[in-house]
Amino acid sequence: MAVKIRLKRMGKKRSASYRLVVSDSRNAPIGKFLEELGYYDPTTEPETYKIDEEKALKWLNNGAKPSNTVKSLLKKSGIYEKFLNQEK
Repeated sequence: MAVKIRLKRMGKKRSASYRLVVSDSRNAPIGKFLEELGYYDPTTEPETYKIDEEKALKWLNNGAKPSNTVKSLLKKSGIYEKFLNQEK
């Protein structure tokens, strides 16, 4: 089972917010997910996001692949750097 960390779109038209979820890559992005890691709201100024560091590191260590946007959010929060330092 290929596992991905990706964004699940929430909210109404033109004011979307997103949840960071871990899901099977074969499921639809808005379908079932395994676990919720946090949220991301690009409509606020500045952008707001909150990611559960322990859960994110657990899934990254178990082989979950983040999408491009999630990867940039993990880099902004410093979680991806911790993950890379753990691998060495």
